[in-house]
Amino acid sequence: MNSILSEIKKIIEKNMDLYLPHIKNSALEDNGAVFYMNGRDGTEFDWYVNNKLPPFMVFYYDEKHMGAAKLMLYKDNTVILCLYEDDGNKLLKEIHTRLESGEADLLELAVILRNEADDRGIWNADIEKLNTDIRAGDAKINQFLDNRKNYEEIRNILKIMNLKALVSKKIAEEGWKVGFMERYEPHNEMDSGWAFFAGDEDVSYNTDVNNILLADVGYVCQSFDPDIFKYVGMPIGTKLIRTSPDTFEVDTNEKRIFMVKR
Repeated sequence: MNSILSEIKKIIEKNMDLYLPHIKNSALEDNGAVFYMNGRDGTEFDWYVNNKLPPFMVFYYDEKHMGAAKLMLYKDNTVILCLYEDDGNKLLKEIHTRLESGEADLLELAVILRNEADDRGIWNADIEKLNTDIRAGDAKINQFLDNRKNYEEIRNILKIMNLKALVSKKIAEEGWKVGFMERYEPHNEMDSGWAFFAGDEDVSYNTDVNNILLADVGYVCQSFDPDIFKYVGMPIGTKLIRTSPDTFEVDTNEKRIFMVKR
């Protein structure tokens, strides 16, 4: 088994013995096996979008199969280990530590896990059953690095989702979906530049600060209008209007805004 994976297993076992001494291996899935949970997004996605590997987990062996331990390994070698008691229903301890492995070693592990797990259709497997005691090779490492470009748009969108936007109270309080959206030059690093309106607000309405809210773009998508999600990555200067129940077009001042409530 890969040396980093061996270290991960030791960290989990050591801390479970320390903080969950009453939990025997017989109470854990596959006698306490550590599972590589790549089945949700995959190795490359987590590496390039979330700056970490998919989590490593130990599960309770009961009807719910909830987590007993969850270890997150980040690209900077930071480790966060969460331990759970009450059959996985209560967080008991959060441990922060670091691995001594070099950056190149961690990158190689990511490549190996992508090749030996994801590419082979092996998901959420016991790390001891994966073929990881191998070298990745320069060709596969370079291919993995080249694939970063495939995730740039996703990284950008996720960043924007955590930035602020202006939102008309006609959307937030009266129940209208977004009818007009425009992206201005951001005022600061926390500003997305986006402003969302129902579509019939006039200048007088928009200049009254009592009619405008400040909210995360992600919150607007989730709570008010998921239709806008596929457009939030568009550049500064974008102006869009809703032209049907589920369609937006570039605003050319030639079409009326289609207004609809959620």
